[in-house]
Amino acid sequence: MTTIARRTFLGTSALLAGCTMAPPVATMPAATNRAFVRREGARLMVGSEPYRFAGANIWYAAYLGADAPYGDRARLGRELDALAAMGVTNLRVLASAEEGPLKNSIKPGFRGPAKDYNQTLLAGLDYALAEMGKRGMRAVLYLTNFWEWSGGMMTYLSYVNGGQYLNMNDPAHPWPEFANYNAQFYGNARAMELYRDWIRTVVGRTNSVTGTRYADDPAIMAWQLSNEPRPSGDLAHANLPQFYAWVRASAQLIKSIDPNHLVSTGSEGLKGGLERADIVLAEHAIPEIDYLTVHIWPNNWDWVKQTDLANTAARGEALTDKYIADHVALARQLDKPMVIEEFGYPRDGGSNDPAVATTYKDRFYGRIYAAALASMTEGGPIVGTNFWAWNGEARAQHPDYRFAEGDRQYMGDPPHEPQGWYGIFTGDTTIRLVADQAAAIARLPR
Repeated sequence: MTTIARRTFLGTSALLAGCTMAPPVATMPAATNRAFVRREGARLMVGSEPYRFAGANIWYAAYLGADAPYGDRARLGRELDALAAMGVTNLRVLASAEEGPLKNSIKPGFRGPAKDYNQTLLAGLDYALAEMGKRGMRAVLYLTNFWEWSGGMMTYLSYVNGGQYLNMNDPAHPWPEFANYNAQFYGNARAMELYRDWIRTVVGRTNSVTGTRYADDPAIMAWQLSNEPRPSGDLAHANLPQFYAWVRASAQLIKSIDPNHLVSTGSEGLKGGLERADIVLAEHAIPEIDYLTVHIWPNNWDWVKQTDLANTAARGEALTDKYIADHVALARQLDKPMVIEEFGYPRDGGSNDPAVATTYKDRFYGRIYAAALASMTEGGPIVGTNFWAWNGEARAQHPDYRFAEGDRQYMGDPPHEPQGWYGIFTGDTTIRLVADQAAAIARLPR
């Protein structure tokens, strides 16, 4: 785009001017008064009613919830109130970060190589879940990461192999070397035991704020094995039986500790399955996996060019439509629900500035939401969406929009990405689309 539109920011109190606001927190139904989400075929249910949602990603919720210099509980409350006002009822949250040597990984982490876990950050997760429960929200909690920004699988490997690792985007190790190296995680017995220890600790935890066992808390919808796990970077390095065994063993472990909650993989879908439908089907046909997850990133996948959205957006929209349709077909084969749990799009011109318009981003969100709502209306497998991600009142702390260690203005754009690239800020017109989707879902027949 050659012309950048600028807008006046809206304050949090005017977040949805002209929209019906959510009731005050004190009048909202407590999570403890609600049943768990369960799967029935290709539907999610709560009690006798279908569970459908407009959701968001807010990976940093535990960080804001921590009673520490890096926390900000007042801001967490404001962000959750803003999301509740939009009608957002489901939040995808980071529940693990492995602290280590990787460039651009968030610090502090939840854990290091030993079992002296970060109790302050775990208490931050407790607090975040308690606050979500007060607002009638449910969480999807992911238990590691394929990517480097929260440590993830590469950091686990560094714990057990003498400190060896690759950094993502290292010119000396171009793609897919990082992903292929990461695939060693699934077959490394020592790394796997550290990962399983973490699962036992978190899934078996009792919330220090509410006194409720996580396994007994309806404010949790699902556990997720990882953010965007892939069997490898290319087929030549994929040990598929080993990958499937990791999925099943990890899901079985979670279910053995917590039989009340759903389990999902966190997969991107076909992109995470090396573009192979048989891999996606095998990974999600495992009985302990309750639903299919799908992520959609047109700019990252070169479906659009962020500096020329006017001429590339239509191609991206056509490919988005196909990606959704392909996964709906896979979900029908599996007879399992489907959640589009990540989707992101740049601002006009690829800007990171929250003052810049979101013309094409709004068009993209509208397309995702229309497909989801149509599926819900027709009794199809799509049951919810989680946009990536909520930036809220945060603002980049540096002119280059890069995250630096020690920054505390957490936003949905993780530390390895430009701050403002994909997230929704307070004041964005995209908020209206989210609110309208939530309202439309609420009007569907129960």
